[in-house]
Amino acid sequence: MPHLSTVDRLPGDTAMGAVTLRVADLDAMTAYYRDAVTLTLLNQDGDRAVLGRGGSPVVVLENAPELRHAGPREAGLYHTAILFETEADLAAALHAVASRHPGSFVGSADHLVSKAFYLTDPEGNGIELYWDRDRTSWSWTHGHVDMDSLALDPNRYLREHLEEEAVRQAHQRPASVGHVHLSVGDVESARRFYVDQLGFETTAEMGDRALFVSAGGYHHHMAMNTWRSAGAGRRRLALGLGLVRIELPGADDLGALGERLTAHGVGLRDDGRTVTFEDPWSNRVQVSVRVEG
Repeated sequence: MPHLSTVDRLPGDTAMGAVTLRVADLDAMTAYYRDAVTLTLLNQDGDRAVLGRGGSPVVVLENAPELRHAGPREAGLYHTAILFETEADLAAALHAVASRHPGSFVGSADHLVSKAFYLTDPEGNGIELYWDRDRTSWSWTHGHVDMDSLALDPNRYLREHLEEEAVRQAHQRPASVGHVHLSVGDVESARRFYVDQLGFETTAEMGDRALFVSAGGYHHHMAMNTWRSAGAGRRRLALGLGLVRIELPGADDLGALGERLTAHGVGLRDDGRTVTFEDPWSNRVQVSVRVEG
C-alpha cells in the first residue's frame, strides 16, 4: 500500500457522504432509487428527498424541474458508487434492478479490488453498485493499487450470491457511498486540486485520462476522468450533480483543511460545521465532521 504522509493530507479514516442530485422529476427518481437501487426513503420535505440504507443517507434528491440536462461532454458526475457490505447484499440490489428496471443496467466488471455493476438512472446519472474484496487481497505496486476491468457475468453472480434473506431485508441492511467518480476537463488540474490542495493521495492513474485518489490506503474515494469531457470548462447550473460530501473524523481535521485550502487560494464558505467550495469545474464539495450514530 502507499506511503501516507500526514503532512497536508486528509486523515486516514476520511469517508464519503451522501451525494446530492438535482432532478427534473422527484417522484420518478425517488421511486427508482427506492425500488431499483434498494434505498429507503429516510426523509422527504417538499422538493427534497433523502434516501439511504441502515439509517445513513446515500443520495439526496432536490427537485429542480426548471433546469436543463447538461450536455454529454460537460463536466459533472460520472457515477455515484454505492458500497455494499456483503456479496449477498450486492446481489439483492442487482436482483432488484433486473426485476424492476432492467433497462438501466449498463455493464459490470471485476476490478480486482472490487466487483461492480453499473447503472444509469432515469435522468442519465451514473451509478455503481459494488462490493470490496478484503484489503489484505489488494496488490500495490510503487504506491499504486492494482486494478483492472475483467469480465463479470451478472447472471452467474446472481446464481452464486443471491440469498432470500438479503432480498427480504435489503432496505434495512447497511450500504454507503464508497466513492464518487467525476467527469472533468483535464487530469492535471484535477491532480492539483484534489491531491495537492484538498489532500488526497494518488492511488492509480490511466495516463492523462483518469486519476484515482483516496485517504488511508483505500483503493479510491474519488476519481476523475476525461473519457467524455476532455477540455470541458466550468459547469453551468444544470440537472445532475449538486453536491459531493466528504466526512472527516474530527473538528481539528476540518479546521486544518480550511486553513490549507485558504493558503492555496481556494475560495470557501466555512460556517464552523462545514467547509464548502468548488473544484475547477464548479463541482461543489462540502466537507464536514462525521456524526457517529
